[in-house]
Amino acid sequence: MNIRSLTRGDGVVIGAAVLLFIASFLDIYSVDGAPDSANLPNSWESGPVLMGVVLAGIFGAALVVVSHGLPQVPKVAGLELGQFGTAFTVFAAWCALGNIFDPLGGMNNGGAATDSVGAGSGLILALVATLVMAAAAVATPLVPALKAGLVPAPKPQAPQPYGAQPQGGYGYPGAQPPQYGGQPQPGQPYGAQPQAGAAQAGQPQAPAGDFSPFWFAVPVPRPLFAEDGSPTPIAELAPGTWYLAVEQRGPGLVAQTQDGRRGVLQDTSGIQRG
Repeated sequence: MNIRSLTRGDGVVIGAAVLLFIASFLDIYSVDGAPDSANLPNSWESGPVLMGVVLAGIFGAALVVVSHGLPQVPKVAGLELGQFGTAFTVFAAWCALGNIFDPLGGMNNGGAATDSVGAGSGLILALVATLVMAAAAVATPLVPALKAGLVPAPKPQAPQPYGAQPQGGYGYPGAQPPQYGGQPQPGQPYGAQPQAGAAQAGQPQAPAGDFSPFWFAVPVPRPLFAEDGSPTPIAELAPGTWYLAVEQRGPGLVAQTQDGRRGVLQDTSGIQRG
């Protein structure tokens, strides 16, 4: 699981899940005139509240967060895990609202003995937590501020003099990429200008035009498509990792991953250049 793939919305969902877990240990009933020493039940002692509010909310939050941290999101019955998680969070908020209005359920018809019983601090806090959780899960794909990365991408290092030994390996903007289309000669520092004639027959040459390769990072996970125009992604670019743009392809970029795969990044909005 790549933590750099998580968004700010995921951070809100995680925080709301923690708040819901804390609320589950508080009293779910409030009784007028009851002494402070009264032993009132919490969510773990009420099956409907435990199953419909606490576990449904925490389980939904876990599905939402895990679906954003996986490189390839699995599907169940044609739906992604994140969609199931969002449905669970909305269901938990709905159940919490029902328990606020009717904390005793069918027992509220017991007469004067039950008239003094209301929703306790546990139910009230659970309602707040599930409402925040559901709102964040639903709004994250729609609100740009929530779609931003939870962990910001590291700042690029100062560029090294051309031909000097880079401080980091492949994947860091401080390291100079090798000249595209050429191979360094034996004994030549990595990233130094290759000698004439180093390019081999059949090897891709440098792209034409004024384009210069550069390092970049994406703000949110972005699919990388094959260069032949196939609609199936060949990889997913994750926030917090630096990738090398080697060519301009219309409005998109031809990017190279750290394992050497090349593809077209069609959505270049909001990328951070190194």
